[in-house]
Amino acid sequence: MKVLMKPVEMVARFSQDGTPRPVKYRVTLKDEPVVIQVDKVLFRTEETLAGNRRILYRCQSEINGVLRLFELKYELSTCRWFLFKL
Repeated sequence: MKVLMKPVEMVARFSQDGTPRPVKYRVTLKDEPVVIQVDKVLFRTEETLAGNRRILYRCQSEINGVLRLFELKYELSTCRWFLFKL
């Protein structure tokens, strides 16, 4: 997996306790916007980097007919989503 750390536009669902779950996102790759549906969240973990709390999601989806793993990060302080690895 290649580290990208690109900001993405996200559609997410939130549980009653406020924990987000990614549903689909839009990212610009090679100057072309791509919408990717999150098929499965494999695991979720919380991390702290330089005092910033983030939730890391390892997910899998079918992208262009190929099953791919990727990682998404949700930054709690700014409520921003990032495509961390693809």
